[in-house]
Amino acid sequence: MIEMIDEDNREKVSDFFSKHWGTTEMVLSSGVYHCDELDGYVYKGTKGEIVGLVTYIRHNEDICEVISLDSVYEGQGIGSSLMCVIEEKARELGAKAVQLITTNDNLHALSFYQKRGYVLKAVYPNAVEKARTVKPSIPFVASNGIPIRDEWLLYKLLI
Repeated sequence: MIEMIDEDNREKVSDFFSKHWGTTEMVLSSGVYHCDELDGYVYKGTKGEIVGLVTYIRHNEDICEVISLDSVYEGQGIGSSLMCVIEEKARELGAKAVQLITTNDNLHALSFYQKRGYVLKAVYPNAVEKARTVKPSIPFVASNGIPIRDEWLLYKLLI
């Protein structure tokens, strides 16, 4: 079941980020965000626990940016369902597009988003190096052995 993030579940959202990311803070070239304070949606499992969530911001009338997307269980449609909800919310808000940033090492995310119609709009070389000045805990190398270095901006026009 998908629910909007609100004051009733915000503490659980904060706990989710702390457990899965070690912090609620997300540092991107578009800004520094406290994900537990953002708008978004949670995907609840059969016992009411959060098994997925998505957060977003609205930059202007035309663009919604996904700041975080998480799924505890891969391949079960949780992330896809949450992205569909965000795209529908963006349409309701009158946005013309949804965008998001991921890093060059995240091949799984790059594949996931491209399969859903997102295209590469920009590359920010060495953006993660700049992010490390704010958040030194960002690793230098991903678990797949790829150096974490650049940010990739992906974009989808809403039709």
